[in-house]
Amino acid sequence: MPDESGTAGGRTPGRTIVSRAGDALWDQGLRGFFAYRDLGVRGATAGAFTAHVIRAVPGEGPKPSWHTHDLGFQFVLVLRGEVTFEYEDIGQVTLRTGDSVVQPPMVRHREVAHSDDLEMLEVTSPAYFATAPAMAPDGSTAG
Repeated sequence: MPDESGTAGGRTPGRTIVSRAGDALWDQGLRGFFAYRDLGVRGATAGAFTAHVIRAVPGEGPKPSWHTHDLGFQFVLVLRGEVTFEYEDIGQVTLRTGDSVVQPPMVRHREVAHSDDLEMLEVTSPAYFATAPAMAPDGSTAG
């Protein structure tokens, strides 16, 4: 609720951000086999969060490599298609349209496979974070 100054909790309200699919710009991001559409959350939250839609680049398969992300929160929702991830704590899991995953901070993981029509929504906090290669859970250095 706004207080007597017209702000919620004494904070200055931000500007409402609308991201229209028809005006979407798709960029190469962290992975070359995916295209990324920024939804404006990074700018609206001064980098506290980000949200983007990730879609597969047709004909480009994943390059499975174990890695970690140094962040506090990571959520993925499959909007279309399917993707298989492998996590150090639960093994392989295939997510299909409507499925989601919350990845804990610093969990070793890799993407194993995805369909050419894959689209996912990813939300992270903070928006900017480090990604580092990691050894496989069995201690090997193989993908």
